[in-house]
Amino acid sequence: MCRNIKTLFNFEPPASDAEIRAASLQFVRKLSGFNTPSQANTEAFERAVEEVSDVATRLLESLTTNSPPKDRAEEARKAKERNQRRFGGA
Repeated sequence: MCRNIKTLFNFEPPASDAEIRAASLQFVRKLSGFNTPSQANTEAFERAVEEVSDVATRLLESLTTNSPPKDRAEEARKAKERNQRRFGGA
């Protein structure tokens, strides 16, 4: 799994279009092996990013849960603490 792709479901506020597109871009980069596609592959690459983004948006909109939404700020704080413990502080 791509380490840069973050969980987007069940957050308050919900994932933005930009966050979904960024995750889609990372996914397509991983699948294709291209960070930046060649000129010959740019159209196919961008089309794939848009299609993955559309599917991801539909998925997130259709998922349901009984769990309360997670707070983005709180989750970011926890992640920062985990990284601090794992890598140490500067």
